[in-house]
Amino acid sequence: MTKTTFITGANKGLGFETARRLTELGHTVLLGARDAERGRAAAAELGARFIQIDVTDDASVAAAAADVAAHEGRVDVLINNAGITGSLVSAEELTGVEAALVFNTNAASVVRVATAFLPLLRASQAPAVVNVTSGLGSVTLTQDPDRVESQVIAPAYAASKAAVTMLTMQYAKAFGDIRFNAVDPGYTATDLNGHTGTQTVTEGTDAIVTLAIEDPSAGTGRIIDRYGPIAW
Repeated sequence: MTKTTFITGANKGLGFETARRLTELGHTVLLGARDAERGRAAAAELGARFIQIDVTDDASVAAAAADVAAHEGRVDVLINNAGITGSLVSAEELTGVEAALVFNTNAASVVRVATAFLPLLRASQAPAVVNVTSGLGSVTLTQDPDRVESQVIAPAYAASKAAVTMLTMQYAKAFGDIRFNAVDPGYTATDLNGHTGTQTVTEGTDAIVTLAIEDPSAGTGRIIDRYGPIAW
């Protein structure tokens, strides 16, 4: 049976490359994006179906889930990819409003989308959720002087990604019928970092694709990068 895969934030960067690769692998890809014009153009380029979704807005997420329910009727793989860095101000200048925006977009959105899509996931024979986190959310990696993560100071972004990882683990425990796993793409050249990343966008999607296509026996409650499991 062809897998139906919904990807948020998929009009560019890691989301778009994930959509491209999974389309080539035979998935029915539902390309979610906030910007309708860019989303439609991206979907048309890949042969995917565009669904408008703003992951920070309850009504938009509910409408996207209703759209899928009316057309495909199920989601086999949900990839929560949408995210922002926020304004890259110093820790001294960071405000609660800015931090709340980053947490809402990166972490609360995982809750918002997962809850809305639960009925669609449960209509699948082997549902899986893939949450895109970051090594910057790992205490171990950010304390390792040999890792690039230790050189970055981005309190709101890093903390929001730590939240994504913990949400993944909590959902994996809460839902025995749905696999929840998290993925660290690695330092990849995208708009998110001004294309300073050292990995190609294809390399950055290796682990996402792995989780999207793996056998259900691979398990739940894991966090991996393209080389395998990573430490928190």
